[in-house]
Amino acid sequence: MQIWRMRPDGTAQEQVTHDDYANWFAHPSPDGKWLAFISFDKHVKGHPPNKDVMLRLMPAAGGEPRVLVKLFGGQGTMNVPSWSSDSKHLAFVSYRLLKP
Repeated sequence: MQIWRMRPDGTAQEQVTHDDYANWFAHPSPDGKWLAFISFDKHVKGHPPNKDVMLRLMPAAGGEPRVLVKLFGGQGTMNVPSWSSDSKHLAFVSYRLLKP
């Protein structure tokens, strides 16, 4: 799974990520400068919960993603727009499973 972008009318389709990870949940910053997303190991199918993932950030104009944090999460880590209105902060959820 890679991240793509396109115009609202479906034209100008462009692949944004080109790596060996399964990339999901792309969130552009309000100022349009950054793209934050979750990356799973390439062997993970879909976007399940309860996996080791990375929260990564890259310039919206293109460039190499960098890892902000490695965490335990997955589905639910960043499903909704998570940027602060000034594009300086990003919220996410990390969790651990506890045995009863």
